[in-house]
Amino acid sequence: MARSRAKDYDEKREAMLHRAATAFARDGYDRASMAGLAAECGVSKALLYHYYASKEALLSDIVRNHLERLIEAVEAAAPGGGEPAARLRALVGALLDAYRDADAEHRVQIEALRLLPQAEQEELKALERRLVALFAEAIRALSPAAFEARPLLKPVTMALFGMLNWFYMWFREGGAISREGFAALATDMLVAGVRDLDRPTAI
Repeated sequence: MARSRAKDYDEKREAMLHRAATAFARDGYDRASMAGLAAECGVSKALLYHYYASKEALLSDIVRNHLERLIEAVEAAAPGGGEPAARLRALVGALLDAYRDADAEHRVQIEALRLLPQAEQEELKALERRLVALFAEAIRALSPAAFEARPLLKPVTMALFGMLNWFYMWFREGGAISREGFAALATDMLVAGVRDLDRPTAI
């Protein structure tokens, strides 16, 4: 008879993912061991193996869980329609809010995804592309004509992610700008730049 899951299985799994992500981000994936990760998570090595057969499986689930949470937050922020700049601002705000308390997971996604087997990388990169597509659609809506004849949508979208993905490196709560303030600033700069693309002298 199959062993039934404990009622708090998912809660324990979430806690282990966060603590393991913290260890990977702090010490590096290569230097981590299952024994050390179990100690970081405050569980026995046997219990960690009950959840994850390997360090690789743990890394994969950290990145997958993080990306799925980001997509869920962004999709819920602006399900469709509305004034384009306001919609983009809502998406940016939702993403930065989802990054809150997830610096370790975000760093692991950026730095360690490439260490997984190719097949797993492709599955996770598909989630990344889904997230990027949500923003690309919102950016295109700002000025469809600006993107019709020129292959600029991807560069502009990735420029926005360039501002957002490294936010965790310098942002400090209580600093010169709030999380919400930076969301508005990044959006306003992007919107102004896209509107400038309509000028005859633009790229």
